Amino acid sequence: MPERTVTVASSVGLHARPASLFSQAAAKAAVPVTLTSAAGKSVNAASILGVLSLGIGHGEVVTISAEGDDAESALDDLAELLNTDLDKE
Repeated sequence: MPERTVTVASSVGLHARPASLFSQAAAKAAVPVTLTSAAGKSVNAASILGVLSLGIGHGEVVTISAEGDDAESALDDLAELLNTDLDKE
């Protein structure tokens, strides 16, 4: 299963606006995406409540994974989002 390890760049981590933007992008992906915290807890990346429940802060390392024909492209796009401070967009 393809995956990417990414450091969260948003100044407040994956809370409120950044979590919403990330989960919306994951929901639009053509493949199911999983977000895993450094502590090892995994959630459906398309679930805003799941993403918020991880309590991921600025600078934390997360892993996103996906399975399917378009997994690599979806992971590249989602990794780019996490590498951006979504609070400043």
